[in-house]
Amino acid sequence: MADKTAPKCQLRLEWVYGYRGHQCRNNLHYTASKEIVYFVAGVGIVHNVRERKQKFHLGHDDDIVSLCIHPDRILVATGQVGKSPYICVWDTNTVETVSILKGGHERGISCLAFNKAGGNLLVSCGLDDNNTINIWDWKKAKILATVRGHSDKVFDVQFHTSNNNALVSCGVKHIKFWTLCGNSLSAKKGICGKVGEIQTILCLAIGPDDLTYAGTLNGDLYIYKGNNLSKAIKQAHKGGIFAIDQNDDGYVTAGKDGAVQLWDSDLKPLSKVDLSQTDYGYKGMCIRSICWRGDKLLMGTANSEVFEMSVRDPSKVHAVIQGHAEGELWGLAVQSKKPVFATASDDKTLRIWNSSDRTLVNRTYLEQKIRSCAFNEDGSQIAAGLMDGSFVVLRTRELSEIVHIKDRKEVLHEMKFSPDGAYLAVASNDNFVDIYAAAQKYKKVGQCSGPSSFITHIDWSQDNKYLQTNSGAAERLIFRMPTGKHVTNKDELRSINWQTWTSVLGPEVNGIWAKYTDTNDVNAVDSAFEAEACVTGDDFGLVKLFRFPSLKKGAKFRKYVGHSAHVTNVRFTHDKHRLLSTGGADHAIFQWRFLPDGPGSGEDAGPEPTSSFAESDSEESDSDLSSVAEIDSDIGRENEMTYDRYVYKEDVPALKRQTKTELNGQKRKKAPGGGLQLQFVHGYRGYDCRNNLFYLQNGDIVYHIAAVGIVYNRQSHTQRFYLGHSDDILCLAVHPIKDIIATGQVGRDPTIHVWDTETLKPASILKGQHQRGVCALDFSSDGKKLATVGLDDNHLIVVWDWKKGEKLATTRGHKDKIFVIKWNPHNTDKLVTVGMKHLKFWTQTGGGFTSKRGTFGNVGKLDTMMCAAFGKDEGSCFTGGANGNVYIWADVNLQKTVKAHEGPCFALFTLDKGFVTGGKDGIVGLWDETFERCLKTYSVRRSSMTPNSRGLLMDDNPAIRSICLGHGHILVGTKNGDVIEIAKEGPMNILTQGHMENEIWGVTTHPQKNMCATSSDDKSLRTWDLVDHRLINVRQLQKGSRCLHYSPDGKALAVGLNDGSFLVVNAETLEDIATFHHRKEEISDIKFSPDPGKFLAVASHDNFVDIYNVLSSKRVGTCKGASSYITHIDWDNKGKLLMVNSGAKEQLFFEAPRGKRQTIRNDEIEKVDWASWSAVLGHTCEGVWPAKCDVTDVNAATLSKDGRLLATGDDFGFVKLFEYPVKGKLAKFKKYVGHSAHVTNVRWNHDDSLLVSVGGADTSLMVWSNGGARTQGTSTQGESEDSDTDSEEEGYDSDVAHEAAIDYSTKTYVKSIRETSGVKPHLRQSQAADQPAVSRHAAAPPKVHTKDVEGKKRRSEPVEDLELNYIFGYRGFDCRNNLSYLNDGADIVYHAAGAGILQNLTTGLQTFYLGHTDDILCLTVNENPKLKSVIATGQIGDQPTIHVWDAMTKKTLSVIQGFHTRGVCSVDFSSSGKLLLSVGLDPDHSVAVWRWHEGSKVTSSYGHAHRIFMAMFRPDSDSEFVTVGVKHVKFWTLAGGQLVGKRGVISGSGHDGAKMQTMLSVAFGPDSQTYTGSIGGDVYVWKGSQLSRLVHNAHTGPVFAMCTTLRDGLIVTGGKDKSTGKDGGSVKLWDQEMNRSKPFHLEAAEGAAAADVVKSVYRGKGKILVGTKNSDIVEIPEKGGNVRVIMKGHSEGEMWALATHPNKPLAATGSDDKTVKIWDLHTKTMVHMLHTPCGVRSACYSGDGEMLALGMKNGEFMIINTTTMKTWAKKRDRQKAIQDIRYSPNGKLLAVGSDDCAVDLYDLSQGPTLARVGYCKGIPSFVIQMDFSADSHFIRVSTGTYEHLVFDVPAGNPITDKRKSDKITWASWTSVLGKEVIGVWPRDSDNADVNCAHLSHNGLSLCTGDDSGLVKLFKFPSEDKFADHKKYVGHSAHVTNVRFTHDDRYLVSAGGDDSCVFVWKCL
Repeated sequence: MADKTAPKCQLRLEWVYGYRGHQCRNNLHYTASKEIVYFVAGVGIVHNVRERKQKFHLGHDDDIVSLCIHPDRILVATGQVGKSPYICVWDTNTVETVSILKGGHERGISCLAFNKAGGNLLVSCGLDDNNTINIWDWKKAKILATVRGHSDKVFDVQFHTSNNNALVSCGVKHIKFWTLCGNSLSAKKGICGKVGEIQTILCLAIGPDDLTYAGTLNGDLYIYKGNNLSKAIKQAHKGGIFAIDQNDDGYVTAGKDGAVQLWDSDLKPLSKVDLSQTDYGYKGMCIRSICWRGDKLLMGTANSEVFEMSVRDPSKVHAVIQGHAEGELWGLAVQSKKPVFATASDDKTLRIWNSSDRTLVNRTYLEQKIRSCAFNEDGSQIAAGLMDGSFVVLRTRELSEIVHIKDRKEVLHEMKFSPDGAYLAVASNDNFVDIYAAAQKYKKVGQCSGPSSFITHIDWSQDNKYLQTNSGAAERLIFRMPTGKHVTNKDELRSINWQTWTSVLGPEVNGIWAKYTDTNDVNAVDSAFEAEACVTGDDFGLVKLFRFPSLKKGAKFRKYVGHSAHVTNVRFTHDKHRLLSTGGADHAIFQWRFLPDGPGSGEDAGPEPTSSFAESDSEESDSDLSSVAEIDSDIGRENEMTYDRYVYKEDVPALKRQTKTELNGQKRKKAPGGGLQLQFVHGYRGYDCRNNLFYLQNGDIVYHIAAVGIVYNRQSHTQRFYLGHSDDILCLAVHPIKDIIATGQVGRDPTIHVWDTETLKPASILKGQHQRGVCALDFSSDGKKLATVGLDDNHLIVVWDWKKGEKLATTRGHKDKIFVIKWNPHNTDKLVTVGMKHLKFWTQTGGGFTSKRGTFGNVGKLDTMMCAAFGKDEGSCFTGGANGNVYIWADVNLQKTVKAHEGPCFALFTLDKGFVTGGKDGIVGLWDETFERCLKTYSVRRSSMTPNSRGLLMDDNPAIRSICLGHGHILVGTKNGDVIEIAKEGPMNILTQGHMENEIWGVTTHPQKNMCATSSDDKSLRTWDLVDHRLINVRQLQKGSRCLHYSPDGKALAVGLNDGSFLVVNAETLEDIATFHHRKEEISDIKFSPDPGKFLAVASHDNFVDIYNVLSSKRVGTCKGASSYITHIDWDNKGKLLMVNSGAKEQLFFEAPRGKRQTIRNDEIEKVDWASWSAVLGHTCEGVWPAKCDVTDVNAATLSKDGRLLATGDDFGFVKLFEYPVKGKLAKFKKYVGHSAHVTNVRWNHDDSLLVSVGGADTSLMVWSNGGARTQGTSTQGESEDSDTDSEEEGYDSDVAHEAAIDYSTKTYVKSIRETSGVKPHLRQSQAADQPAVSRHAAAPPKVHTKDVEGKKRRSEPVEDLELNYIFGYRGFDCRNNLSYLNDGADIVYHAAGAGILQNLTTGLQTFYLGHTDDILCLTVNENPKLKSVIATGQIGDQPTIHVWDAMTKKTLSVIQGFHTRGVCSVDFSSSGKLLLSVGLDPDHSVAVWRWHEGSKVTSSYGHAHRIFMAMFRPDSDSEFVTVGVKHVKFWTLAGGQLVGKRGVISGSGHDGAKMQTMLSVAFGPDSQTYTGSIGGDVYVWKGSQLSRLVHNAHTGPVFAMCTTLRDGLIVTGGKDKSTGKDGGSVKLWDQEMNRSKPFHLEAAEGAAAADVVKSVYRGKGKILVGTKNSDIVEIPEKGGNVRVIMKGHSEGEMWALATHPNKPLAATGSDDKTVKIWDLHTKTMVHMLHTPCGVRSACYSGDGEMLALGMKNGEFMIINTTTMKTWAKKRDRQKAIQDIRYSPNGKLLAVGSDDCAVDLYDLSQGPTLARVGYCKGIPSFVIQMDFSADSHFIRVSTGTYEHLVFDVPAGNPITDKRKSDKITWASWTSVLGKEVIGVWPRDSDNADVNCAHLSHNGLSLCTGDDSGLVKLFKFPSEDKFADHKKYVGHSAHVTNVRFTHDDRYLVSAGGDDSCVFVWKCL
């Protein structure tokens, strides 16, 4: 019996012994139906205790390691390990998979939890290095948020009980409390405080009122309130607490000590049970999982046991499940008479089980790991082989030892008693088998030697006389017993009958090995001789059934999954009714029912469970009929098609970006004015596609060829085109309800376009899932879902929600090609796929699929399937096979087959009553609904064609590839590229046709008529009518042809063939006139000389051009000299000169007719009057070659008759138009898409009105009309390529240049704003404090002098808290449109530093949103009335966030991050308010669209090479938006999940003066008009993406801001406008069309600089809100009136100087913007402003407040009078910046500290002369802060080396005596150095300094500002390191200075980079 088919018998999993307790926790639960759910190996198990039944979930393909149960207690989720692990959510009642969650994790999934409120979310944690935590919407299999969990392992994660946005995770040395907002999870660390220490936390339970209970590694139970540890129950267990469970009655914990502790709901201990003391207990028992429901407690141990205990009576414990503990399991032996078996494992136990009761009978522990065991013949004794080479024999009943023998050193892997029980054979890894005599107390009586490697299997013969062995070296040897002599005699061998067969080698089991395999991945075999079956266990976790004997390699089998890694052993039970298999690493024992006659033979054989992805290799089918039909040649070809491209279209932009740099500013030749429009395409892709031809509802026909989707009108014989694809379309499907088409293409990351046949616009573009190409797709019957199949190795199947562009589910399809995917019309979760030897039925489950293979049974054989259709009900399905049969299915079982065609059945279409089929035999068959009868057949042949058919059939009965019915006709597409309509009565009509498969190169146009001729490698020559668009004539050629040419009179055609011959034929009849064969290689170009056509030049790949005399038919000359094959030849008009191009890029000239070589200079070439120009080389064509053109070659060119337009075809599939001559590199052009990969030839027709192009491998012939661009509207415009790379016509503006060049990445990292050196204070060794040397009577003097505030009661208590009260500042210098009215103009919202600010215009009060961590760069307001006051802001940062928040409540609504880097520079809401658009500062300036509410990214795209400034949605749209930036305007459409961007087109708009400029702002008008403000001051008006007009000089400088008013459409512009005339003004209000404007001047605002630049405008009711570059906010009334100043801030530049007035609520600030401003902190206004000659770095008020001293950046300092703001004195003695300046308390001295490492002291009593009276000596570094002593005798100086020094004044001598300096009382404290303030330095300040400090005037509170942007409040003194403090956010990066006001009411802080002054209220 040598057939290779699969056996009839089958296995059903019946029971699994074991439970996975090791390395897992909390994986055991009661379900709602009181069953127990847990897992072992790769199987999820639902165990019914009462009925002792198990159900299995087999959806995983590797070890399951985590499990959690849904709040409904019916669903569970399980997570596995593996390279790409996934999560299954499944139903415990049906064990069906409900959802599969893929992606998101690597290595494995360590813990899972459903949310307790609702159960709609699932949180998972991975085993990758970052322990990634994902939150899923598990029904949709969508990740909502993802975050790095922790650097160390995470053990548990749980949702909050009631709040779905709160989670807790814990693990090695950490616990984190997470908040979910938008798509971002933010964590707070658990704070232990004094209650406990941080330790490893193993498990969590969530209590009420924000309590979290955590079990720790040392046995404590921690209770957290919020994220603070509030209580610790010490030693709740001895050793780690592994599990905690909660129910209504309370909590239960269990752990390493084997004890279970019950607690009530307030965590008071109830009772404790030590399980290790019960009957089942043992030392070292460790509980890993616990579940408490009602009276029952369920416990799982690390040793794979599950116990159930009654809570009321803890003595009632019973074992539910038992199994082996951790360690590999290899030993398995079966008693020959009873249903008893034994297992032996590395856990050192030998266990005896009963397979019918499924119970553990007995077990014993041995000293060693056990690897083998065997029963004797009556089962009374059992032998066990140990790891050390010894073995024991035990009595089976009480497991007492009989004998223990050690003869070998290495492990004993196999042992067997002889059938009569006399001998025991023991096989060891020492390469020997020892024979022992049982009766003689196991005396050794023989040994077998000979194997060269370790022994793996042994078998006895029935007569006890022979033993066969297998060794690890794949030897099978046979020995005579008991002596052990090697047997070699063939006759003797033939006579042996074996008692058992467990050998993996030998002729009987050849079939278990696939061909060409290694022979040690099958670990075990056992055979059931009567059932003719053998079973194997292998290293891939599979149990397989084969026939026995199985003689030929590569036999078919049935396979079963469940074990995770290695199946180590398999054995049939004594009666062969069951099979046992053991798992190595999973140490599980699986018990299978063996059904010898298949499913029918069992009493309860249910259906085979759906397996997971596990899939037997394609040829391992379950067909019962053997032998494979030969593959049809067409199908073979199609299966082998690869669509790999050398360069994919999607690589073009990247190649382009590389070349940007290469032009070096030379001017490029400009693009031509006219344009082409595609008119007609000849061709239909039938040779490798099927079912791609359909009727639309209006009777039009849709199909595809090349990269074009075609909608064909039958009445008018016209075509309309969808040109969105960039490469060959491979498949097409029609939406069931609307006229919407889906097409899939070739590509590295191929796209699927869903498009509308009316508008020809994409409705959705899907990409990012497939590779190489998309070969099949189908819409579901409700039209909502689209299924697609890719061309990657696994033929990935993806299901999309195509409208949203979201992937819903994916699965690996099959390793062989899939041809068709079809949705079941009756159930939108079911699919069928068919392909090479493949047919599968799929069910979508969440994010994945479950699948079943079609079962052929004995009805038919497995066949390659080519098409599929569904019948009337859900179960019925029909498929067409490669052998011409139609297969009829019910569910997954084959019912019958019907022979429908000779040769493959390619097409199958369902009708209301019946079916239509089409096959390779060219026959169309109509069938009834049961496929009983064929009602009618149509044969496609020439004789059936109607007379008015548009074209001719080349062959009779071409293979039919596509069929569709509708409009009373049958529509047929053939392999030859014909589209034919068949009337029901039988007449046929060709609608359109093209060349067949193979490359097409030859094309020539008729010299007088609108005709052309083509020739192709399909060996045909065709002539076409270019007006009527039809085939005129066709003729078969002997060979393929690549060139042809009409004679000048149009009567003859010369055709060059690929074998080196050529023909001249009659142009009408195509009959031969003459033939020549002089060359061996293909003829590449052929040309008649011009009128009268005397000569014919023939160019070949032999590197020669032959010249023939036409009249005499003789060869008259040969042109030699080319070093490579000839590519193009052209004649001059006289017929004397021949220009030749060769493949080595040579341009050569020859004289006709002799062929003498000529050399001609460049300028002469231009003067020659060429008859044609098809050459691509030479200086007049230099510009047609793209950069880096080794990748893409220009194949062909053709010059129009007037010599103006050169058209080219290239290897990227573009047809391009250039203006001739094309001199200079990289000329501009217009390019046209349609062809897919190579355009092989292009030709103008006789009057240049048409251009024809042929597309190489895409077989298409395209006809383009050449129209001037203006006549036909915009569609004639080709995408004019690359116009943005020109720098020559660019305006320049310093402000714009500055803004475009800001590098935000330098600002995002915390780094020190000063260059300090030395050791930080908190890192130094502390000296022991000297005892103060003071007498006993006096206390030590106070550290700092405290002063009384006159008149008011002074604050005696420390400042407890700060509250942000006001911010002076607005970010105008590098942002725009970031200022809006809210609440009908009552409030305004804007941003400064890291704060979002809402300011009430009547009260002036500000409130703040402080969720950001760094500078905010952009702000937008949601204009949708339903979402009033929703604000979005974006910030800078390495991983910048976008916050969406409510302006009124300041609540964060969503936080979005994870796509942009460096920063987010523009945000905008869509018209519905649901989408948010963002632009990043990353190098790609990427653009993203988000559903902000859930934080999910809809799509994203590369934006532009240069900075994008603004991106805005059209105010009425959710899908269209515009971006503007450096030399850039782009109009974007959101199509499903993809962005389609169109560049703004200027050329051909009639504004020839207009150039692309840097665009700065956007506004919108009616009817899709867009206005963009440019750098030059013009506003560009766009209609669609076409420039329609210019508003010249809207401003004299750049137009930085524009705003569209939604209620009346008026537009406000703002910019830089220096003109002061009546039309000038930096703000203007325009009408809707931007024709008239009203200017406004800002000068009216007091103190506004005349030429201030407007950066933001917003129009409210009758008022315009304006923000300027200088950080002012003003309000302009439209009807005239006073301009109101709302905010005056410092503009760009670092701000360091800050001083508070000694007795008034005033503060002075000075900044690098060269201004000093004095602020009133009560009224929140600016009182004075002073312009200074350079930046100000320090300031100080005199003691009476009359004078203000300022230190400058250039080393100068000045003193001004604070009432008059006039300079009182100034002086400059230093070169570097003055960092601090101080008045002495007695008012006599001024100390000036500078970067020159000096402190100068000046005498003020001498008046304004400022005499220097001394300076401090020996300062090592620059000065940071200075403080005088209260008595004005000393000064304390802090320096950049972290030293503080004390000097006496005015002499300036250092005081080195520490005792003396410690006694000084200081007047003020601003130093960050000294032991009193050591506590202000944070732990992680390596590159972030504390910049400043100030002590409150009552001496109790110290405030600091640091480089992390934090203001911190400490108690003073702060002498412990890392002292407790409160911290306040708002500033972005560096806080440079802080000062309390004189009465400690306020604290003022200055931000370095953010130019803001923050006022904090002291509480």
